Amino acid sequence: MFISLLVVGVFGLAAWVLLGSRLLVVRHVEVVGTHLLSRDRVVSVGQIRLGTPMIRLGAGAVRDRIAGIQEVEEVRVERRWPTTVRIVVTERVPVVVVPHGGKFEQYDKFGVLVLTSPARPRALPDLVVATPGPADAVTVAALTAWRSLPPRLVRRLTAVEAPTAESITFRLSGGRTIVWGAAERAQEKLRLIDALTRTAAGRSAQTIDVSSPEVVTTE
Repeated sequence: MFISLLVVGVFGLAAWVLLGSRLLVVRHVEVVGTHLLSRDRVVSVGQIRLGTPMIRLGAGAVRDRIAGIQEVEEVRVERRWPTTVRIVVTERVPVVVVPHGGKFEQYDKFGVLVLTSPARPRALPDLVVATPGPADAVTVAALTAWRSLPPRLVRRLTAVEAPTAESITFRLSGGRTIVWGAAERAQEKLRLIDALTRTAAGRSAQTIDVSSPEVVTTE
């Protein structure tokens, strides 16, 4: 009997500490990984109330709310006992720019609009598509092709043009154009480009067309 009462008492004390006492409540919210976003905005959208018992924190709901922020690609919410909630944010990174209405819309690798700036960002190539966005098949195809490029080509990109999903073209600094075609067969196309640029004709060519890997042309 005594042991049973002792066990009940221990469990009752543990429940009180976790749920009812002021010992294990949210006192600090730590935000890491933000550059575009402010800490205050993340905390505000997350709706974490100081004083909430740590055990009652709806980490999944907090994560879902913060994931809805335009600039956020991924987010993780961690309990750091006894009193800290840590929010780890991975922000979207702009990789292309679309001039629009006198401003410059910056999109990430999935075609999501990250931010709009009054000045053209340095080192970002133009994305030339009719209706940029993550639901646009042409945008998705163009950025899928962009993601397949090695860094040495990405660094030289000045524009990614795609009137259709099957007619993607890369413009490089120095005036060279790579006619890529559809996003598929990327590794095969890259091998052909590498082979061509090791030849005299390939090195002098201003246009390399690998849209049909079976019939590569240069100009």
